[in-house]
Amino acid sequence: MPYLGRGPGFGIRQKYFYTASADDTSVSGSDDNNLTLTFTDGLFIDVYLNGVLLDPNSDYNTTTANTVAGLAALSANDFVEIVAYESFSIGDVVPASSGGTFSGAITSNGDITAAGTLFAQGDTAAGDDAAIGYTAAEGLILTGQGSTNDVTIKNDADTAVIQIPTGGTATTFAGDVSVLGATPTLTIGDAGAEDAKIVFDGNAQDFHIGLDDSADDLVIGLGSALGTTPAISIDENVLVTVADDVSVVGRAFSPTLTTNLGSAINLALGNNFLITTTGDVVLTFTNQIAGQSGTLKFVNDSDRAVTAHTNVAISEADLATISATGTYMVSYFVSASSAANTILVSASAILT
Repeated sequence: MPYLGRGPGFGIRQKYFYTASADDTSVSGSDDNNLTLTFTDGLFIDVYLNGVLLDPNSDYNTTTANTVAGLAALSANDFVEIVAYESFSIGDVVPASSGGTFSGAITSNGDITAAGTLFAQGDTAAGDDAAIGYTAAEGLILTGQGSTNDVTIKNDADTAVIQIPTGGTATTFAGDVSVLGATPTLTIGDAGAEDAKIVFDGNAQDFHIGLDDSADDLVIGLGSALGTTPAISIDENVLVTVADDVSVVGRAFSPTLTTNLGSAINLALGNNFLITTTGDVVLTFTNQIAGQSGTLKFVNDSDRAVTAHTNVAISEADLATISATGTYMVSYFVSASSAANTILVSASAILT
């Protein structure tokens, strides 16, 4: 049959009986039945002296825990009865139908299934084995601690896709990584004074592309160490340096033929030029850089006299040749960035 007794958490009362000694002014501790006087709030006790209910405002006080004090001096064998009422409490539960808030930690020995969204509202901490957290600044936080990895994200085949090694910041991606969007951008580095690189880990050879920050160069090279075996370097002036021979399969050509009307040839514009005279010409090159070479299609429209700037080294015979009306091929090579006779020039015979 159902239990009809007192259940835990329900309000009850407890009686304590004391036989006084002469001149006692307080009662506490064990009573006549060896029950220890205990109460949580002095407002929830009744005190009787020889059957008469005492006034808590004038006849006694409960300033000291579990003690009724301030009594008028008792006579021997006075009988004190104390009735202590325990507070009534309902079960500390969260209703299944409407939900609620747990104020403390929750431990589950089985799976937890959420049909809706699981909201994390607190930060995680170092040493958490597996924790989900949130802060306004960091957003979603995943914190873990494993012997090999701190965090591992797997796919539905239980295969690791993303791994963060224990105690580190490096991240391993097991498959392809796509950067999408209208103008997708992948940024490597944080504007600090440090090198940054991508290493291609091959079977027999490694290669790298990286920023040599101390030199302000973009470098493509052999191996995984940045700058030790560079093949191609691009500096801050977009000057490209090739460290060794260049092998071209197919044709190597310049698709641009820069047109200069006059005689001042700006070498910063390209390598190959079309020069058509409109008057006498002083053959002049500007923005020269050592090692540059190229070709001019030189068209003398009407026996224009051609002379040369002091930086240009060209024979008098070639100057005389291209001073006559006609079309010529003129080749040049820059041996130094400045000074006299540093641009070496030769001309063909008349072509048309």
